[in-house]
Amino acid sequence: MTAENSPRKNPFAKYLFGGATLAVVVGIGLYAFYRGADNPGADPKVAQACQGAAATIAAITPFAKGELAAFQPVDKAADLTKIPFKDKDGKTVTLADWEGRTVLLNLWATWCAPCRREMPALEKLQVELGGDSFEVVPVSIDLGDDSKPKAFYKQIGLTKLPFYVDSTMEIFNTLKQQNLAFGMPTTILVNTEGCSVGVINGPAEWASNDAFELIRSAL
Repeated sequence: MTAENSPRKNPFAKYLFGGATLAVVVGIGLYAFYRGADNPGADPKVAQACQGAAATIAAITPFAKGELAAFQPVDKAADLTKIPFKDKDGKTVTLADWEGRTVLLNLWATWCAPCRREMPALEKLQVELGGDSFEVVPVSIDLGDDSKPKAFYKQIGLTKLPFYVDSTMEIFNTLKQQNLAFGMPTTILVNTEGCSVGVINGPAEWASNDAFELIRSAL
């Protein structure tokens, strides 16, 4: 074949090939990025934060029955350790302060009738199971100072139930954004890592055998 009849090379071929290769690389990178966003398990930090939650969720699921039939184990655990609220002395605390203990986090307010009714049952639960492994942590979201919720404690004789308050409602709004809180009361079971493992929106009979069994299954 003469030089005149030989196939001519496309001067743009190398650029087309290079562009296609770049597109593939960028596409793979974007796919990996969005897969990582959709799958928190791909992030070692997220996975490490709640790595024990799956076992706890599996353990408590059979006990969401009877008086606790409305209790829902979560599909995906959320790290709750950084949400601030205050203790009875006005000191800022977070669930990180309960590391190593299972917590029943209860959001309530004096203007919430179902909340008021279940507080004595929460105290009985605290008396029955509270200790080094477990604690009921009720957080009042009453606006203003803490005089109203403290007066309510005194009025109905709550002496064994710890007192916490968040007058900014930040804790409720944060949990609402995480699809955990939709109304009052909201009660969340938190594992020893400070991660949500189950939730119930609305009141429950926390002094029942069903409640005791549910909590024991999480310990």
